[in-house]
Amino acid sequence: MDLKLVGKRALVTGSSSGLGEEIVRHLAAEGAAVVVHGRDRARAQSVADAVRREGGDASVALGDLTTDAGADAIAARALEGGPVDILVNNAGVYDPSRSWAATSSTEWADTYNINVISSMRMVQRLVPAMRARGWGRVVQISSVTGTMPQASQPHYAASNAARDNLAASLARELKHSGVTSNAVAAGGILVPASVDHLVGIGRENGWGETWEEIEPELVGNLAPNGVGRIGRPHEYAALVTYLASPRSDYINGSTLRVDGGWYDAA
Repeated sequence: MDLKLVGKRALVTGSSSGLGEEIVRHLAAEGAAVVVHGRDRARAQSVADAVRREGGDASVALGDLTTDAGADAIAARALEGGPVDILVNNAGVYDPSRSWAATSSTEWADTYNINVISSMRMVQRLVPAMRARGWGRVVQISSVTGTMPQASQPHYAASNAARDNLAASLARELKHSGVTSNAVAAGGILVPASVDHLVGIGRENGWGETWEEIEPELVGNLAPNGVGRIGRPHEYAALVTYLASPRSDYINGSTLRVDGGWYDAA
């Protein structure tokens, strides 16, 4: 299917690694010019270079989304190559080890700042021009913990509920404008950086020695779903790319869960 993304430009925040990098690659493969965002120049440039080697159009915008000045710099850099038609607010932080007792008010505020307020900063800087042009896409990356919170990392779950709410509120604000706003609520995402950590958890719990042995046990015990495994980045990126395309005109104000049918086994 041609997603009709040739001629569109997309900024993906937090795209120098992990899911953000995969989203950038998918958008570029469909013909969109992409802006890779990160705070580390070498990592962001490496992703952009890889996109170019694959025949895509990529530039880099560096900056810290936790400040207004940083957001100004990122937006200005992203706009140097032309209008931004697609904004994917992917940047975020989480720490599965945090608990109610161990999470300070400062950590709550810091998590909300990067996971929610940073998205608002980029919306305010880029979406008015989308509305003026009569077309645009905004996609928030959130988590199923926004509606299925666990006892651990309550600040993260709360921030994801806010991300979903932000997407719905923005859709109401942009009604009849040609700009849509949606959220993708992710379940587990198996990125390379997490495999060693997860294998360690599996071995500690006696679920096996190899990743192939550990994955189904890990999922069944910690986050059971109907598929029986953790989601791969390309499975999320494919949906984000569709939502970013003109093919998704009739999807607006929605939070789409991508979690293998995650259910509460308690």
